[in-house]
Amino acid sequence: MLRKKTNGVARRPQRTSILSDVAEKSVDRRAFLRGSGLAIGGLAAISATGGTVTQANAAASAAAGTVETIKSVCTHCSVGCTVVAEVQSGVWIGQEPGWDSPFNLGAHCAKGASVREHAHGERRLKYPMKKEGGEWKRISWEQAINEVGDQMMQIREESGPDSVYWLGSAKHNNEQAYLFRKFAAYWGTNNVDHQARICHSTTVAGVANTWGYGAMTNSYNDIHNSKAIFIIGGNPAEAHPVSLLHLLKAKEQNNAPVIVCDPRFTRTAAHADEYVRFRPGTDVALVWGILYHIFENGWEDKEFIRTRVWGMDQIREEVRKWTPEEVERVTGAPGSQLRRVARTMVNNRPGTVIWCMGGTQHTNGNNNTRAYCVLQLALGNMGTSGGGTNIFRGHDNVQGATDLGVLSHTLPGYYGLSKGAWAHWARVWEEEGDWLTSQFDMLKGKDGKEKSLQNLKGIPVSRWIDGVLEDKDNIDQPNNVRAMVLWGHAPNSQTRGTEMKTAMEKLDMLVVVDPYPTVSAVMQDRTDGVYLLPACTQFETRGSVTASNRSFQWRDQVVDPLFESKPDHEIMGMFANKFGWADRFFRNIEMEDENTPNIESVTREFNKGLWTIGYTGQSPERLKKHMANQHTFDRTTLQAIGGPADGDYYGLPWPCWGTPEMNHPGTPNLYDMSKPVSEGGLTFRARFGVERDGDNLLAEGVYSANSEIQDGYPEFTMQMLMDLGWDGDLTDEERASIDAVAGPKTNWKTDLSGGIQRVAIKHECAPFGNAKARAVVWTFPDPVPLHREPLYTPRRDLVEDYPTYEDRQSYRLPTLYASIQKNDFSKDYPIILTSGRLVEYEGGGDETRSNPWLAELQQDMFVEMNPRDANNLGVRDGAQVWVEGPEGGKVKVMALVTERVGEGVAFMPFHFGGHFQGQDLRDKYPDGADPYVLGESTNTAQTYGYDSVTQMQETKSTLCKIWSA
Repeated sequence: MLRKKTNGVARRPQRTSILSDVAEKSVDRRAFLRGSGLAIGGLAAISATGGTVTQANAAASAAAGTVETIKSVCTHCSVGCTVVAEVQSGVWIGQEPGWDSPFNLGAHCAKGASVREHAHGERRLKYPMKKEGGEWKRISWEQAINEVGDQMMQIREESGPDSVYWLGSAKHNNEQAYLFRKFAAYWGTNNVDHQARICHSTTVAGVANTWGYGAMTNSYNDIHNSKAIFIIGGNPAEAHPVSLLHLLKAKEQNNAPVIVCDPRFTRTAAHADEYVRFRPGTDVALVWGILYHIFENGWEDKEFIRTRVWGMDQIREEVRKWTPEEVERVTGAPGSQLRRVARTMVNNRPGTVIWCMGGTQHTNGNNNTRAYCVLQLALGNMGTSGGGTNIFRGHDNVQGATDLGVLSHTLPGYYGLSKGAWAHWARVWEEEGDWLTSQFDMLKGKDGKEKSLQNLKGIPVSRWIDGVLEDKDNIDQPNNVRAMVLWGHAPNSQTRGTEMKTAMEKLDMLVVVDPYPTVSAVMQDRTDGVYLLPACTQFETRGSVTASNRSFQWRDQVVDPLFESKPDHEIMGMFANKFGWADRFFRNIEMEDENTPNIESVTREFNKGLWTIGYTGQSPERLKKHMANQHTFDRTTLQAIGGPADGDYYGLPWPCWGTPEMNHPGTPNLYDMSKPVSEGGLTFRARFGVERDGDNLLAEGVYSANSEIQDGYPEFTMQMLMDLGWDGDLTDEERASIDAVAGPKTNWKTDLSGGIQRVAIKHECAPFGNAKARAVVWTFPDPVPLHREPLYTPRRDLVEDYPTYEDRQSYRLPTLYASIQKNDFSKDYPIILTSGRLVEYEGGGDETRSNPWLAELQQDMFVEMNPRDANNLGVRDGAQVWVEGPEGGKVKVMALVTERVGEGVAFMPFHFGGHFQGQDLRDKYPDGADPYVLGESTNTAQTYGYDSVTQMQETKSTLCKIWSA
């Protein structure tokens, strides 16, 4: 238990002469703190040393010397708040929020205000370690790379490259994320993934398959223009606190009603004009219940649907079944309330829809995200300022790591894994395609033919446990996973904790690369074969990150790597040299030494290949210019008004088309046809062909401003330029580059010169075409989004009407649905269990629970229970209880009796770890590296369940039983 060291009263003996001098002058508080070196970072330093006189002398020294200010970006959520670090003599002594930043406007949440402690934290891993004979032993980097590398190559030789799993991170910057995916390709596996799989993979899949790109369509700032704000499955007041600035601006400025739909009365719900409580796992039914009233009353935007949407008639057929009575039976939300919600959205257009993991982490999460999109399409709220689907991503660079393909089913830029995709990236890397293919294993299919695993989806992070434990004969790869590399990942953020422990213990080797040891170091009972390699934080390196709104920001390096930690890209370089292909891997990248690639050079390499999503125009120079001139960007439109970046949108939100020399300003709001494409306008993407069942899939008579093609059109190819007579606009160099790829068949995604994009935009056309959004995704298990009961449902009366899927093979593994749902667990486990975030912590919580400023704020893991449930079970507020899931995992936590949750629902936060089924694991951490606050992980009790399209884990709707400990 962390306790306050003081009563908060200043002690006069700690005051140095310099502070006394400052106090005698007339200065404001900010000047006092800056002059004394006691801004937030300085105070944290004093806390770390117990407030000794030595620290006070350091403060005096800081006040006397030159203090340099360096801009960085907070390493927690995806808002992208600027942090201004104050550094003297290589020491980070203080910090300020970025007052010029259009994102945080001089604000920080508790986590952002204490990030200096993340960099200077005393609980970090300080040097490489390995577990030997049950004890942690300090080793050198050379020994660590040699031992780990030798074992990996032995496993590769014996069992193939897919037996080593490379688990990446949303905490890597863009350059590191890109290198990590490329690294897995050179190793020869698609068994690579990161946290996006278990947070917003169902968003990316559902949204991209609706209108082309799977990302936030507008921005936090554009919410200023919203006339209504509809939040479902999200709690930005705690998960993205600074974003609330932008929501409340619309509420106050536009009198925009805020509607919050959530099973739990959250801090966000406290700001709502309308709070809708509904049963976890019934999002589709709820949205269809709202749409029912819109269709019944003819409130939909008929012209928008006619010109820009395909498949809405099929949606109408499904929605017609969702009468107010049926919606209430399934969701618990009254029909009269949903009619009021529908009328509010209709009367206050444009409105925005916001969602987070409450909507995504379900076995039918892709149905949820598509239903949210369909609601906005029906209202005509897409492609307009103040509208859109504002999807709040989680980690600071989860958007960037997703875009850069740290995923088991695609290469960077969502190119997929087809032969054409590999050929494209081989051209970018100037690599021999045959050599890349030779790095991958072969698999004999059921037809007896061998096929390369290079073109097959890898195992997702949500299922790595099964990659270890599943019978080898049931896996679509030659052997089980034998080595796990958890490179910036918190395992306690994943479900099925008891099985994960078993899987960790079965591995030949477990490698953790992280600034902190993480729960991976302690949740297993291994005595050997665990390596901890200290990566430095993002404040000890530099590079770009992508905020939730698709804007890039450049982090400058604040301090040199502390202790013996190394930047992630340097560690990758060390392994690449160990494996013998570093010369190939870095052939087009400038090197700072034999292991360390130049970050700006890495940016330029991915600029050369990521044409699909317009990661091509954001050169390091342009990004640094934006960071240096943040004050010139409008706080609502994000457009620079004069100054060096005049006309650009802040951070060059993708797509930023063409080469940097084209100077495209970025795209602030996706699919907004009111602007020319050259000025940030866009259409819906023509990604799904030109017709379906005889119906036209291209836009009908509508187009972006100034377009020379004044109707719908397909994606651009060289042949299309020739047919239009626009190929004469290409330079000789562009034409030669296009001919080298596929001549007339070269398209806007594979042309490495950018010529096709440049010419299309010269004629104010979108390179990816001008199509209709599709409300029906014929390639998904449920083309029309359907409600399906959770696998562990308390409503057995609804299973027959709304069953789950049949069991199936997916992502190399057998995936269970009906065989679980057929069992009735509700009698023994009658309470619905859901999970979510707290404002004090983030992710698995290792770094935030190791921060004394944050640890002091929330010291106990807990379960929220409704008073009726607590009274029926004889549980008192503050008492210790057991929470057990139907698969047998159980946790011992404190009861928080509150009406935040409804009757029959329990909630636990997912940031805790270090306790396991009642056992305190503190003594298993390396000395001095245990977080201040430990607690049970909710995911120890969470159960099996995976989305039918992406293998997203189910964390929002399972069952549990609770009893007094």
